[in-house]
Amino acid sequence: MLGLDNSGKTTITKRLLNQDISTISPTLGFQINTINYNDFNLNVWDIGGQTSLRTFWGNYFDQTDIVIWVIDCLSLERLNESYQELREKVILQDRLVGVYLIILINKIDLLDPELHEDIREQVAHTLDLPLQIPQTDKWTIQMVSGKSGKGLPNILDWIVTREY
Repeated sequence: MLGLDNSGKTTITKRLLNQDISTISPTLGFQINTINYNDFNLNVWDIGGQTSLRTFWGNYFDQTDIVIWVIDCLSLERLNESYQELREKVILQDRLVGVYLIILINKIDLLDPELHEDIREQVAHTLDLPLQIPQTDKWTIQMVSGKSGKGLPNILDWIVTREY
């Protein structure tokens, strides 16, 4: 699980693990957890998103099946930065060719529901995934809330129904 700092990667991971999310601090390095879902064991690497850690992201790509990229919907002023990091550190990496990509637009619980579709369209337009990854079955964009858990079962269903 990757994304810029403070996008909510650890909150999402802890919510998926049914762990307490009341005290979350920035991830220094990475944390590995296993999520059991529908008879699948999903190993999740929650990797810190601070600028100083991003150069090390490539060290974690061996045997990766899916990259989950988290975007904070309340920090859309960082959307271009997020796009550049996603493109340079994930999409253009030879070791990740053919890997599935899930874009999670997080913190939707703090947004007016009427804005959800506009935010999704803005993110989709900025990331331009059909151009970056023409195989549309290889990626998805989902609206989620790590805090409330909204939308998280959908991503687990998407993960376990892919062919690896």
